[in-house]
Amino acid sequence: QVQLVESGGGLVQPGGSLRLSCTASGNIFSTLAVGWYRRAPGKQREMVAFITSGGLINYASSVRGRFAITRDNAKNSVYLQMNSLKPEDTAVYYCRATRGYNVYWGQGTQVTVSS
Repeated sequence: QVQLVESGGGLVQPGGSLRLSCTASGNIFSTLAVGWYRRAPGKQREMVAFITSGGLINYASSVRGRFAITRDNAKNSVYLQMNSLKPEDTAVYYCRATRGYNVYWGQGTQVTVSS
């Protein structure tokens, strides 16, 4: 079983930056594909950024060029650097990890972009 813990959310002004962290338990982290998802109020959950175990990366078009996902296998962690934040980025951000048919979710961290 893998447990995921997100951190780094908070309140930030438009144009500001935040860095989210997702740390996993266990010793299989390097074999996991990890993604960041978000759910805004009244909207469906959407994929924000994704990184495979081999380092392949994909971004939602709405965040490409502003967000960057990285991973540090030595620290069992994946990070989401969010720059040039907009009010429409306000959401609960979740970390999701997969390995084969196994899917793991974190509890989420709130990001609020507001002046």
